[in-house]
Amino acid sequence: MLRDIQDEIIRIKKEKDICILAHSYQAREILEVADFSGDSFQLSVMAQKAPQKNVIMCGVRFMAETVKVLSPQKTVYLANPIAGCPMAEQMDKEMISMVKEQYPDYTVVAYINTTTDLKTVCDVCVTSSSAVKIVTNIENDKILFIPDSNLGRYVAEQVPEKTFKILQGGCPIHASVTANEAVKAKEIHPDALLLVHPECLPEVVRHADFVGSTSEIMKFAKSSDNKEFIIGTEVSIAEHLQYECPDKRFFFLSQKLMCQNMKSTTLIDVYDCVLGRGGEEIIIDEQTRLKAKKCIDEMIRLG
Repeated sequence: MLRDIQDEIIRIKKEKDICILAHSYQAREILEVADFSGDSFQLSVMAQKAPQKNVIMCGVRFMAETVKVLSPQKTVYLANPIAGCPMAEQMDKEMISMVKEQYPDYTVVAYINTTTDLKTVCDVCVTSSSAVKIVTNIENDKILFIPDSNLGRYVAEQVPEKTFKILQGGCPIHASVTANEAVKAKEIHPDALLLVHPECLPEVVRHADFVGSTSEIMKFAKSSDNKEFIIGTEVSIAEHLQYECPDKRFFFLSQKLMCQNMKSTTLIDVYDCVLGRGGEEIIIDEQTRLKAKKCIDEMIRLG
């Protein structure tokens, strides 16, 4: 039954000129019907290069918005309209505009995990993998980092020559893991390397053998000679890695590392979307799109 639905999705997407994008946190059965999988910004770049005129994002709303910002000529759908991101929704344009008035000489650096509306008042975007490089390359030595305070602190430690103003916010899933859990996991699996996302608390990151974005964690685990790993990001990454590296062993850092927003998208959502009876088309007015695109263009320039 599952394979039949997947085969139908693959048949219909070809017939209707649809490119399916799946974030790495999606379930295995969705990755198997996707044209591309990866981090949010990677997917946006892939969408630009894809020949298809229609795009379905299997992820959360800000990811679909980023695709539309970079590919305005394409029709972009979010497979499940309720799939939001708590971090992206923590801060809005009005709030950051007020903060900018208090710190007018600071460069506003926004994590890609923000709404399109918020990006319109930011100076440059970053991804978790590019943040250190981009902040280093910014001419200004005063940085206002939003919205993930854990990633902001991690970047600040790597770029000590700059002054940071970090607002309190971030991913509630990654921030839920404690240092005690990291210690316990390493005690249970003494031969395993701990690979952690910088959205985790600093006291968790300090126990890591490797710190990096989702794609960097996956790349490290695949290329490492080590045979056991504790994965300190969304639990699906450990599952995907186990499929791809059957000769290695992967363990969850914590069962709490499960994003319900990502899990809200199902294979049936994708099926309904390709049929045209589900999903939501992403509409962004041109003025907003162009303003938001400036900070993404700046990210590409500095990165």
